[in-house]
Amino acid sequence: MLAGKRVTLIIGGGIAAYKCLDLIRQLRRAGAEVIPVLTRAGTEFVTPLSVAALAGMQVYQDLFDLKDEAEMGHIQLSRAADLLVVAPATADMMAKMTGGHADDLATTLLLATDKPVLIAPAMNLRMWSHPATQRNLAQLHADGVRSVGPNSGDMACGEYGPGRMAEPDEILSAIAAQFSAGPMSGKRVLVTSGPTHEPIDPVRYIANRSSGAQGAALAVALRDLGAEVIFVTGPASVPPPAGVAVHRIETAREMLAAVEAALPVDAAIFAAAVADWRVENSLTQKIKKVAQTSPSITLSENPDILATVCAHPERPKLVIGFAAETENVVPHATAKRLRKGCDWIVANDVSPATGIMGGSNNTVHLITEAGAEDWPPLPKSEVAQRLAARIAEALA
Repeated sequence: MLAGKRVTLIIGGGIAAYKCLDLIRQLRRAGAEVIPVLTRAGTEFVTPLSVAALAGMQVYQDLFDLKDEAEMGHIQLSRAADLLVVAPATADMMAKMTGGHADDLATTLLLATDKPVLIAPAMNLRMWSHPATQRNLAQLHADGVRSVGPNSGDMACGEYGPGRMAEPDEILSAIAAQFSAGPMSGKRVLVTSGPTHEPIDPVRYIANRSSGAQGAALAVALRDLGAEVIFVTGPASVPPPAGVAVHRIETAREMLAAVEAALPVDAAIFAAAVADWRVENSLTQKIKKVAQTSPSITLSENPDILATVCAHPERPKLVIGFAAETENVVPHATAKRLRKGCDWIVANDVSPATGIMGGSNNTVHLITEAGAEDWPPLPKSEVAQRLAARIAEALA
């Protein structure tokens, strides 16, 4: 898929820049030509010599290099590749991209290009979760910029959380997806997945048994059809797939905020098993067990994410909900579709005897305006592929 493709790789100024050396190696092994652009801050982490040696091409650094301007001006350079990749995309770089800055070679190329752009964000977890960064990310997505990562994990600063740049193989998958000519190419799709955790105190929470496997499989199937996938996931037991924009959340209210920030999209699939209630009086300290007394917990209803999006001014063309039932599956799901205002409902029986929650198979019923379709028992991956094909058909 990458043979003969030209990728301009803009290496930003973050500790994750070292991963770009392996990314260049993988891109060239896959048959791509890499045009390397190294920011001034990027040279603090990797050297122009190492980048040039791996890319087999000179490194572009200076906007005002007269020799380069004579041979390959910045406008020509901005359009010389099939795709521009920014890795690591620091908080500063994302802010400059959002604001349309052009004060160095990298930002000038990004502003002047007419080619697609993919970013791999990387920064401290506080910087990543800051409202300004999240606003910038939402605006970049609205401008058509795609993203991969970041992941959660240990950071160079000693903290742990979301902000680690995606691994080179994940970025490679996201790059390959850019060149997919599938039926969902050019479509932007939101998928929610996994459970939510509603805190009781710092060590206890209300949750459910969702593994996130079906939501992850849907994200993969849609990605493989060429869609740009925004994947909003709770603390699932299965890892998120590569090649999609991952947004990790804990609570239902955080999921709603991430969903609204992702709009507009062409389709939204709500596969997450969101907790219906949260603890109104959650505590900041662990509740201690005291003899002959029980703690008092007051529950409040969580926001209805599916209903909110169905009534949203930027409602997607296609909205799909999931209904996990233990009895009267089709009647309850049919009523839910009408009550929420969504287009389709994917219903399944999650009674303990079915083994669906946490298992690898699923038996679903697709509820639409035309009625209910009963699908046979299938692996969750095949359920996802069938549903993705129907989504592609509906959006065609």
